[in-house]
Amino acid sequence: MTVLRIILGDQLSLDLSALDAVDPGRDTVLMMEVMEENTYVRHHKQKIVLVLAAMRHFAETLRQRGLTVDYVKLDAPDNTGSFTTEVRRAVARHRPSRIVVTEPSEWRVQALVDGWADFTGKPVEVLSDHRFFASRARFVAWASGRRGWRMEHFYREMRREHRLLMDGDQPAGGEWNYDRANRKRLPARAVPPVRRRFSPDETTREVMALVERRFPDHFGELQDFGWPVRRADALLALDDFVAHGLSLFGDYQDAMKVGAPFLYHSLLAPALNLGLLSPLEVCRAAEVAWREGAAPLNAAEGFVRQVLGWREYVRGVYWTLMPGYADQNALHANRNLPVFYWTGDTDMRCLREAIGSTARHAYSHHIQRLMVTGNFALLAGIAPRQIERWYLAVYADAFEWVEMPNTLGMAVFADGGQMASKPYAASGAYIDRMSDFCTGCTYDVSQKKGPNACPFNYLYWAFLIRQKDRLSANPRMAMPYRVLAGWPPERAAEILAEADGFLDRLDDNHPHPGVGQ
Repeated sequence: MTVLRIILGDQLSLDLSALDAVDPGRDTVLMMEVMEENTYVRHHKQKIVLVLAAMRHFAETLRQRGLTVDYVKLDAPDNTGSFTTEVRRAVARHRPSRIVVTEPSEWRVQALVDGWADFTGKPVEVLSDHRFFASRARFVAWASGRRGWRMEHFYREMRREHRLLMDGDQPAGGEWNYDRANRKRLPARAVPPVRRRFSPDETTREVMALVERRFPDHFGELQDFGWPVRRADALLALDDFVAHGLSLFGDYQDAMKVGAPFLYHSLLAPALNLGLLSPLEVCRAAEVAWREGAAPLNAAEGFVRQVLGWREYVRGVYWTLMPGYADQNALHANRNLPVFYWTGDTDMRCLREAIGSTARHAYSHHIQRLMVTGNFALLAGIAPRQIERWYLAVYADAFEWVEMPNTLGMAVFADGGQMASKPYAASGAYIDRMSDFCTGCTYDVSQKKGPNACPFNYLYWAFLIRQKDRLSANPRMAMPYRVLAGWPPERAAEILAEADGFLDRLDDNHPHPGVGQ
């Protein structure tokens, strides 16, 4: 009996469950490049290159291991552009007895897979994706019966369960979380390390030419493409992070610097989310570095928390709450996404820097995403679905299961606190404290009002005023609301008027077509 084994573009792992018990002599592996995956949002050019080049390299790896691979290229003249249609055509070509696939990472693809049996007339076996620390069912078991979900509680269970950074039954160093040590501003004279990047090989260059030809109007630039597209290169990227980034990652993981988009961050999320690296191996590498004295505990713990904690937690949130989670809008935000999110053409230097590096690299680190582009969207009242689609489109590591909860739950608090305990709202003072972005900006971060004032300052207070009925009872928002309580009504009115004037001047009536719906 022959089996058609389907591997999706973010399942590029030799230990994938769909490959369990594969028979090289009888089974066929199907891999598909389809137009709908590249256009349901207008993905960054580098993101499309990354996925397609990595898929082509992985297909060649499978062939070298003796497997039969039916690979449908995007530029094939008879490509239908649809997963489901290509699966049906592959069934007609190979006449398998059944189809085997590892559960997709995204809800919309799962919905397609659920229809394949009826569409093809073949039984479809959907296997669990065991490349994560926690299965979907494991997260549901943790979440069931809890009044509130908090990543920290889940993270501690995962640490115990997987014996990471543990000394017996206790956390290494005696504490679970060293976040308080991980909020330092980068010294002005600090010189971040030059990070390892990977020159495009022939396969990648072919894909780059394809992308420029087929997606010329998509966001982003290709000339600085340097992401690993093979497992061997992803392992080199991991080694580079451990050797040159990890030791100071903890101290400066929240820092931002003009012209330095990478700093000490791992740059491993694209490889992790494609399956070129496993979360266990990257966490073990950080732990080994700490135990061997090559990195301090606050750095190793901070990194492990991002992978074992946040990455797993957001996946659980996504699969437990979808599909309704996508439409959350607890703060009733409805402003259109400003065009400068696509062009970078804004006088606010922090936003210009974050968006510019995103265009060049399909990357900005988590604080730029949360406290610059996300903070602005929160304070300006950008419609959650529009900013969420933007994040999904522009970052190389953005797959919906990880991007959507981080956007809706963390960046713009659209879920009303299901995922995070408070909105991550901040004035310009935070950005000034954690970066050099404010130096040389058109606006003055020290001014609270007036035409030269940093817009983050009055937008922050206007946001709190507008959301008072929804947020003032939140214990973590007590301090700013105590400040507001001492304001005379005319001061609040002045702040609201200034914020409204700024927002009205934004070109928010015609969102860029890249927003997607």
